Amino acid sequence: MSTATERSAAQPSRAGQRADRDIHFEVEQFYYHEAGLLDEGRYADWLDLLADDLDYWMPTRTNRLRRQQALSIAARGEAAYYDETKDSLAWRIRRFDSGMAWSEDPPSRTRHLISNVVVRHVDPAENAEFTEDDLLVRSVFLVYRNRLVNEENIFAGSRTDVLRRAGDRLLVARRTILLDQNVLQAKNISTFF
Repeated sequence: MSTATERSAAQPSRAGQRADRDIHFEVEQFYYHEAGLLDEGRYADWLDLLADDLDYWMPTRTNRLRRQQALSIAARGEAAYYDETKDSLAWRIRRFDSGMAWSEDPPSRTRHLISNVVVRHVDPAENAEFTEDDLLVRSVFLVYRNRLVNEENIFAGSRTDVLRRAGDRLLVARRTILLDQNVLQAKNISTFF
């Protein structure tokens, strides 16, 4: 009997089910740690929380009539603020550290607030590349950004992540970020979410 078969015989499938409170607490603590790293500008340490096969995507959105809401969020391959891998994010971070990223010299000050965390086990029938040991997490965020004397921005939105277990730690394998704004008032978007 295979290990997967033994496990399914021993316990019911968790696919699509809400995670228990211990896992939920672990995920919240993971997000608070991640927010702290971003707010402290510890981007190299933040990269360690990302899986090597990371997909980090923030599509644009447009205002649409109610009957056209399905078209309000750009599809894959269309315009996106971020469509990144771990390697491309590492490149951005190296650029920050090089002094050549004028939009971040002097650097921004940010505060990431994470809330409304809902944790479920992945359903492999819907996400074939993952297992029910992986976690599908939806959260909302508010990111305050201040730069120079009077540049202030507030970004609000939601994130849908797939967190993968790697030994005793969690890694972000997929992140889809959806801003509530469809027109950014910021001069640039050099903040990670």
